[in-house]
Amino acid sequence: MLRVSAPTIRRDLERLESEGVLRRVHGGAFLTRTTRAETAEAEAEAPFEDMVGDHATEKNAVAAEAAKLVQPGHVVLLDIGTTTMRIARQLRGRSITVITGNLAVLDVLRHDDVCGLVMLGGSVRRNYQSLVGPLTEDALASVNADIAFLSCTGVRPDGSVVDDISQEATLKRAMVHSADRVVLAAPASKFPGTGSLRICRVGDLNDIITTADADEVTLDHARQAGANVIMA
Repeated sequence: MLRVSAPTIRRDLERLESEGVLRRVHGGAFLTRTTRAETAEAEAEAPFEDMVGDHATEKNAVAAEAAKLVQPGHVVLLDIGTTTMRIARQLRGRSITVITGNLAVLDVLRHDDVCGLVMLGGSVRRNYQSLVGPLTEDALASVNADIAFLSCTGVRPDGSVVDDISQEATLKRAMVHSADRVVLAAPASKFPGTGSLRICRVGDLNDIITTADADEVTLDHARQAGANVIMA
């Protein structure tokens, strides 16, 4: 039907399996990631509050290591997500400025008299406690942070950092270009994780903070690409 040879199909399946998109079985293959429709449905059923406890120990360890990279006076860009919310907790009481579209970070830092807080504008995505859209993108275009902490839904074995929501992926790409130092905060559960939209490649990152059991092949790929891997 496709007018290609069996070896070509076999090579394509091997490549897709190496990228974490599918898993090969005898006589065929099946997808390892959800479809966009399934992802949207899962989001509707899994509000932000329900995800706060997922992999909490790992995320707390990652957040603690992330906070060590922040120096007094730094301008810090925090991505959406529950790991970056935990980073905000670690940054309370410090003489820095935090810029974010993460409403959970607002809740953490709103009463902090020492830590400066700047909220990016945009449309409220209530289910995931974030600000998204053209206004957010325009605000990011004027930001120049010392360090940005990025989240994702997965890191593929080929070195692709991915996400599954187009609005958020667009903002994450902008964050990569809005900071002098870009740090991916991703516990082991994100290796390989899921995601159909590429944010960047591991070579675009300065650092990756993760935890034990993260896929070593992917981490070696990141090191070879120039990223510093920090184990929390």
